[in-house]
Amino acid sequence: MFSQTNNTHSADLPKESKQKHFERVMIPYLNAAYNLARWMTRNEHDAEDVVQEAYLRAFTAVDGFRSDGNARAWILAIVRNTCLTWLQRNRPKEVVTASNEDLDMKADAAPNPEQTLILTTRSDLFKKALEELPLHYRVILILREMEELSYKAIAQVVDIPLGTVMSRLARARQQLQCHVLEMASKEVRR
Repeated sequence: MFSQTNNTHSADLPKESKQKHFERVMIPYLNAAYNLARWMTRNEHDAEDVVQEAYLRAFTAVDGFRSDGNARAWILAIVRNTCLTWLQRNRPKEVVTASNEDLDMKADAAPNPEQTLILTTRSDLFKKALEELPLHYRVILILREMEELSYKAIAQVVDIPLGTVMSRLARARQQLQCHVLEMASKEVRR
């Protein structure tokens, strides 16, 4: 693997090494790429198609990737952008900016310990609540909580300022909590 101080572009490598360079640098993040695409598209097959297209794009652009760059953030940015393009073509209503309703949060949404225990055992409830989040919140949550990217890496992937990452993450967590509590209360009433 290339060292962090190596400033070589893959274009400087022999032609047959481009594939090996790509495999060494990008393939380790295939699961993360699929995970992000899966949560963005909400469909396994669509996610597979998006990741395949994203990796093709990445392969053709790998000559521009610097070996000392953040490969994970680079490939996830490509996956995100590919996913947004795919969603615009196939589900235009998915790609919507936050409305004022999205920003309204319930102040009393904090669960007590008993509710927390019940909710953690219901992963299907969590997944459904996560899927109901607006796309821009869902992406931020996936990158931070599931892919464990730093705020700086998320800012690179999503191409927004660091402060916006932090505020969107806070709003996303609040909305997720509200959705989970609403769904849980509906389940209890049944």
